[in-house]
Amino acid sequence: MALSSNFNFAPTASRRWNQIGFYTVAVLFNLCLTIQVLTVGLAYFYSPQWWNVHVWLVRGYSGLSLVLLVWVYLVPYSRRVRSLTTSMPILLGLQFLTIHLKSPFPLGVLHPLFGFTLFSISTTLVHRIWQIISGKSDVEETAVTHD
Repeated sequence: MALSSNFNFAPTASRRWNQIGFYTVAVLFNLCLTIQVLTVGLAYFYSPQWWNVHVWLVRGYSGLSLVLLVWVYLVPYSRRVRSLTTSMPILLGLQFLTIHLKSPFPLGVLHPLFGFTLFSISTTLVHRIWQIISGKSDVEETAVTHD
């Protein structure tokens, strides 16, 4: 009995694999977002046909933000990681609204601003999770525990 309580490696290994999985999905989301930004440039400067790829990409990868959102609340993560993750689907929603909502105000001008903010947050999340996984975090990572 004392042996099992002193040598409980399963939660640590399980948590590490959860962090690696979360990191992998966050990197995939960030790569898709990067490709989407490139397709905007291609559509604007090269050929308008790239808009179709741009739209297809966001419809394809935006679900990853919801996967990350659920994941970040199933496994203990810091408030910082949780807030970064929570903001991504919110920003995607704002992007959808600004591009599709018809308004007397030119809300579409906010679309690229939300996109830049989303890219910045996604990149910050990837770096933050990498610091946690690699043990290079110079800030103590306090996980939010489930009550």
